[in-house]
Amino acid sequence: MAPGLVDAQVTARVKESALENGLKILLLEEHKAPVVTIHIWYRVGARNEQPGTTGLSHLLEHMMFKGTSKLGPGQFSRVIKRNGGRDNAFTSDDYTGYFETFASDRVELALELEADRMRGLLIDRKEAESERAVVMEERRLRTEDEPISALREVMGAAAFQVHPYRQPVVGWMSDIEKLDREDLVRHYNTYYVPNNAVLIVVGDFKSDELLPKIRQHFGAIPRGADPPAVRAIEPEQRGERRLVLKKEAELPFVFMGYHVPNLKHPDNFALEILAYILSGGKSARIYKSLVYEKQLALFAGGGYYRESIDPNLFPFYASVMPGKTAEEVEQALTAEIERVKNDPVPDRELQKAKNQIEAGFLFGQDSVFSLARQLAEYEIVAGWRAWEAYLPGIRAVTAADLQRVARLYLTPDHRTVAVLIPEKIKK
Repeated sequence: MAPGLVDAQVTARVKESALENGLKILLLEEHKAPVVTIHIWYRVGARNEQPGTTGLSHLLEHMMFKGTSKLGPGQFSRVIKRNGGRDNAFTSDDYTGYFETFASDRVELALELEADRMRGLLIDRKEAESERAVVMEERRLRTEDEPISALREVMGAAAFQVHPYRQPVVGWMSDIEKLDREDLVRHYNTYYVPNNAVLIVVGDFKSDELLPKIRQHFGAIPRGADPPAVRAIEPEQRGERRLVLKKEAELPFVFMGYHVPNLKHPDNFALEILAYILSGGKSARIYKSLVYEKQLALFAGGGYYRESIDPNLFPFYASVMPGKTAEEVEQALTAEIERVKNDPVPDRELQKAKNQIEAGFLFGQDSVFSLARQLAEYEIVAGWRAWEAYLPGIRAVTAADLQRVARLYLTPDHRTVAVLIPEKIKK
């Protein structure tokens, strides 16, 4: 099969429709195996929360498994497992997603269960208090007791001064402590409506048979009021920001985050390749330089937050080797960024990056789950058809494009630097 035909065929086979109540539906038949995955994503995440109620979307995700008028607490996942399936959920800055993966003859069960909790959730006060305690412990374990996670959190809070991307998805502890049933009910009634959701089904089914079943289960759910728009726009950063976090830890750590555009901007393709060249694993420039060659860091890397509704960050990080300093590591990180600005990336290195990115993109389409997740994420962020532009955009990037975006976006004035200073661990 010629390069590019796989992705073109996938997008051509997506069948898009919508119910009268506003529920958007994307169906993609994949008959390679008798399996189907059902995703329903709501357009709500930490981005939609107000100061004082951060963590609300994540807590509500937990509550979606705590019972409806038809199913008791915990029964949702038990029904899925009894029928040989698996399910889970996730919350991000921009969305909250739920999924089930089954043998294809169980697809209607997932539709029934998701329709039931879309508007039939019972938010019991005692269950809410119990789950709030669970989330608070989750925050303690994953953020407050994890120095690197804590550093990443404060870096984000400093990098964004206006936009709600400054808020952690799990929420600030002082906010979680105060969340109550009324907050959850209000959030649920505002955002868990069909006109704020997208339903994606990928796998072994026939669209003309499945669509009437979707209409049967979801069609009677009333349309809700349109949720409030997020109007915050982060102003241009006009000077480097620096912060220090002192915390019990073994070694220093460095985080650097640069403001960059997201996938709606044409520069996203060059930034994607730049991220791979600089920080795409152990063979990338930063890891090779800081870990193998200079032996300044135990590990190092970075990424590009491309799939977000609003412009986000391009972070780099490194764990400082014993006997070395955070200053040395920061200088080495900066040196690699400056090198890509000053010296064109060789053609062979650029082509290797393109090949690896393309291979990862296409191999990801072998899984019905990955296909559904890609469709859902693109739909939430920019509309699913933006997916079609990915490979042509990657293929068109030149070495000059990489230099241009590095010089434009990876500048000290657009950067926030956060350094972890270890304090002695108490015994």
